[in-house]
Amino acid sequence: MAPKIFITGVTGYIAGDALFVLSQAHPDYEYSLLVRSKEKADLVKKTYPSARIVLGDLDASDLLEEEASKADVVLHAADASDHEGAAKAIAAGLVKGHSRQNPGYWLHTGGTGILTYKDSENNFRGLGTWSEKQYNDLDGVEELTTLPNEAFHRNVDKIVLETGTKHQEAVKTVLVCPPTIYGKGRGPASTRGRQVYELAKLILQKEYTPIVGEGKARWNNIHVADLSEVFLLLLDKAVSKNTSDEIWGPKGYMLTENGEHMWSDLARAISKEALQRGYISGAKEDSLSKDAALEQAGFEAVSWGLNSRGKAERARKFLGWNPTRPSVESEIPNILSEERERLER
Repeated sequence: MAPKIFITGVTGYIAGDALFVLSQAHPDYEYSLLVRSKEKADLVKKTYPSARIVLGDLDASDLLEEEASKADVVLHAADASDHEGAAKAIAAGLVKGHSRQNPGYWLHTGGTGILTYKDSENNFRGLGTWSEKQYNDLDGVEELTTLPNEAFHRNVDKIVLETGTKHQEAVKTVLVCPPTIYGKGRGPASTRGRQVYELAKLILQKEYTPIVGEGKARWNNIHVADLSEVFLLLLDKAVSKNTSDEIWGPKGYMLTENGEHMWSDLARAISKEALQRGYISGAKEDSLSKDAALEQAGFEAVSWGLNSRGKAERARKFLGWNPTRPSVESEIPNILSEERERLER
């Protein structure tokens, strides 16, 4: 029998690209795809006619539990890092439908916003400060799996980690934590990231270079296609019934970076390219306050003043992951072109 794969978030950026890669590698697998509306379902079905559409949203706990119980592998990416109800339902379904003899696998999408908790203390005071702190998912994995409860996404992280620990024989869990994601997605709907794209959008609209706070905050980044390779490698491990304690369970926490940028330097590089292309007439540097950032793009803009730094060693060592796509800096021309086109529609 073909492996059964249940995926949430396929009309989004991350899971949309991941599904493209998974289906290209394994077209014979049975894919069940959670989609919220008939309109979006028709769009997905047009691209993936053999997939089974599951109509419902993240609040449909019974539906999520049923689908997770039937699936061999669950890839959860739809608001995965923040929706407690969906995580609890998926956990319950995997536990109900699997056993030591037939384990279920949960590929959960987290996010490295969780690494900003020190910067986000005191209501985001002191934005843009320099930080030497760098996490590590290999030697320092225990620090990542025991971050404070007040850290971003920690409430959902705990559900996944507790499921993969308490029910370790029957449910194999792994948290995949991407940082800033860039590159054009290959999914059926959303093909755009947030943080860098909103930065480019602001520069194109306002014609200035935003510097948040002291302008010294740094963040890791990853091309969306390299991120999708992590999901493919994990899927292959899951389908082969891999049970390595270095991949699943209490140590199943994988950062997915392939570089680091300083937000102010990235803003300057985007502005410089926009000027050279004649997209803007000026790019004077100006400060961007927390309130103005929130108004511009919510947390994504505030994140331009936060530090999120880690080393993704676990996927490289235990999955053989080798990210090869272009750097975020080399993608700036494409990002600007795409954002300009969006603004002109």
